[in-house]
Amino acid sequence: MLTPVPSLSIAPRLPRVELFRLLAEPGRLQLLALCEAEELSVSELASLLDDSQPQMSRKVAPLREAGLLDARKDGTRLFLRTDLKTVAADPVLSEALAEGRRLSLSDGSLARVPSIVAAREEQGRSHFEQLASVHSTASVPASPEHLAHLAALSLLMPGRQLAVDVGTGEGLSLDVLAPLFARVIAVDRSQAQLARVAGRVAARGFHHVSLFPGSYDDAALVQRVDGAGGADLVFAGRILHHASRPGAAVQGFSRLLKKGGHLVVMDYLPHEHDALRTEAGDAWLGFSSEDVRRFMTGAGLRVLGEVAVPNSFHPVGPDASVTWHAWAAQKPL
Repeated sequence: MLTPVPSLSIAPRLPRVELFRLLAEPGRLQLLALCEAEELSVSELASLLDDSQPQMSRKVAPLREAGLLDARKDGTRLFLRTDLKTVAADPVLSEALAEGRRLSLSDGSLARVPSIVAAREEQGRSHFEQLASVHSTASVPASPEHLAHLAALSLLMPGRQLAVDVGTGEGLSLDVLAPLFARVIAVDRSQAQLARVAGRVAARGFHHVSLFPGSYDDAALVQRVDGAGGADLVFAGRILHHASRPGAAVQGFSRLLKKGGHLVVMDYLPHEHDALRTEAGDAWLGFSSEDVRRFMTGAGLRVLGEVAVPNSFHPVGPDASVTWHAWAAQKPL
C-alpha cells in the first residue's frame, strides 16, 4: 500500500532566490521530469540516473522540502511524484520541468522509465515460473463436493455467460467459477502455470474453460472477450499486488467487462511483511480500501461494496498471515 508521507515543509514555495538555487542543479530538474512521467521509488530513480540510493535520497530531500515532490511509502520503500499543481502554477517551475524533460530525453533516462516500471513485475513472474516447475508433477485432488452445489446455485445468477479469471495461477479459482459460468477464460502470463492449470481443467472435466497465455490487457484477449459480448465477471484474486501499475491494471480489467458486468478484486490490506517481496515476488505491500476504490472509480466503475476475508479461509502459504479483503464494482449500463 502507498501511504502518504507528510510534507517536510508546510510551505509549497521557497523565496525566489532559494528556488533559483534549487533549480540550478540539472539532476533535480531531471528528478522532476522523471517523477512527472511516473511515480517512482528512490531506488528506481537511482537506477535511472546511475546514482547510489543514499545520494538519491539526499537529492530528493530539498525537492520534498520545497513541496515539489509528493512522497508515499510502501513498506520500506519511498515513492515520489511531481506535484503538478504546484509546478503548473509557477512559470519558472514549468520551465524547469520542461528543461528536465529535455535533459532526461537527451540521456535516455526518460525512455527507460517504462522498463523500470515493468521490472516491478519481473520478480513475481520468475517466482511463479519456478513454483510451477517445482510442482509440475503434483496430481490434481479429487473434485470437491462444492462443485455440484455451485452448479445448482448457478441458476440464481442473472449474468453467468462469461467469467475471466485474471492471473489464474494454479487455477484454484476455477473450482468456484467453472460451475457458475457457461464459459470461463483463465489468464496467466506463466506458461508453466498454465500447463498445470490445463491438467486441473482436464481432470475436473471443465470443457468450457479455455486458457489464455498472456496478460489481461493483451489485444488478443480483449478481442476474444469482445467477441463473446464482454465479460459478466472479471475476477482478480491476489493479482493486483503483483501489477507494476495497479490503477492501470484495474482499467484493463474494466475494459474486459460488458455493460452491467462486475469486477471482484481480492487482495491484501496494507501490511509490513517486506519478506513477501522475495518469498512471493510481490510488487506492493497491500492496498487500503481508499486505494482500491480510487482505482475502481478511476476506471469508470461503480463501487458496490467490500468485505473482509476471514483468516480461517486463508490457505497455507507465505501470505496466510496478512489481512485479505475483497471489493466489488460494476460497469455502468
